[in-house]
Amino acid sequence: QVQLVESGGGLVQAGGSLRLSCVASVNIFRINDMGWYRQAPGKQRELVATITSSLRTNYADSVQGRFTISRDNAKNTMYLQMNNQKPEETGTYYCNVVYYRDNYWGQGSQVTVSS
Repeated sequence: QVQLVESGGGLVQAGGSLRLSCVASVNIFRINDMGWYRQAPGKQRELVATITSSLRTNYADSVQGRFTISRDNAKNTMYLQMNNQKPEETGTYYCNVVYYRDNYWGQGSQVTVSS
């Protein structure tokens, strides 16, 4: 079992920045696949960014160049730095890890971008 605790969400104006954190209850050194997903009201959950144990990253086209995903294995923490945010990026952000072939999700962190 993996517990994931997210923090850092909140209200930000368009063009502003927030940083999300996701702390895992296990050592993430051996976790290959980690990522952030977003779910807007009335919409399906969508991928925002992923990062592997070799620090290979992947981003949704809409956030490329503005968001940065990172991980600190020593702190068992994954981050999502969000810059120049847009109102359409409002939603609940979830962290996700694949651990021994099982998917684990955090409880979600609300991000609201006002126009």
